[in-house]
Amino acid sequence: MEPAVQSSGITMTNEQFLQLRDFIYEKSGIYFADSKKSLLENRLTFRLKAYNFTDYEKYYYLLKYDPQAAKELRALYDTITTNETSFFRSPPQIEAFAEKALPDVMARREKAGEKTLRLWSAGCSTGEEAYTLGIVLKEVLKDSFREWDIKIYASDISEKALRSAKLATYSEYALRGVPAEIRQKYFKSENSQFVVTDEIRALVELQFLNFMDSARMQLMKGFDIIFCRNVLIYFDDAARKKIVSHLYDNINPGGYLFIGHSESLHNITRAFKLVHFPGALGYKKE
Repeated sequence: MEPAVQSSGITMTNEQFLQLRDFIYEKSGIYFADSKKSLLENRLTFRLKAYNFTDYEKYYYLLKYDPQAAKELRALYDTITTNETSFFRSPPQIEAFAEKALPDVMARREKAGEKTLRLWSAGCSTGEEAYTLGIVLKEVLKDSFREWDIKIYASDISEKALRSAKLATYSEYALRGVPAEIRQKYFKSENSQFVVTDEIRALVELQFLNFMDSARMQLMKGFDIIFCRNVLIYFDDAARKKIVSHLYDNINPGGYLFIGHSESLHNITRAFKLVHFPGALGYKKE
């Protein structure tokens, strides 16, 4: 969704677009097609204003050569990423997780004598998905919840989004898909806002992660279930294949991957087994 940004009067040339597009792709894997030139132009307007730059070439050289480039790169990621999410988004997928994938993984874990669960919200945005997973775990496990060693890792490339996720404070609109009884159990009302309870927040570990950082991706091991929803759409096929290859290695045998309901691993990998759930699809590592 393109932001409602008024033109700054500064025009991005085709050459500047290609320079910045290729630089962003090299650093993050996020790909802006030729048709997205105006989108990139509008979003980077904010960064030009921050430095009082009058053209995009100066900004490109700052990213490439300035001693503060690493700091600005983080601000760039905040600017170009879209943080559109909500609690209990895509209910059929959440139901598939709660009623099918989670019981399957738990049974495998118990059979192995290991009551541990490791989940990953990859591309967690402002945290709604990670906290949703925590709430579902609490609801499914009920009295046996404290018998399990549970950790939900939540990562994103946007530090701004991660700061918001850490606050765990949301508007009523963000909770529009949350049933009343769940809202009462797992949220505290404060000044017309809703704060996730400490018990659920304690399950979630937030961290900055760039999917193109292969060394970091290789360290993300031992996950039972990974949610990477509505993330792959921002990458081209080459980057998608690289990310999904890492995700396959990151998941334990018998574990599950959930991607966006409109996304597919077709033509990306055949390593996972496609699993059909009522109203949803998932991928299993066998």
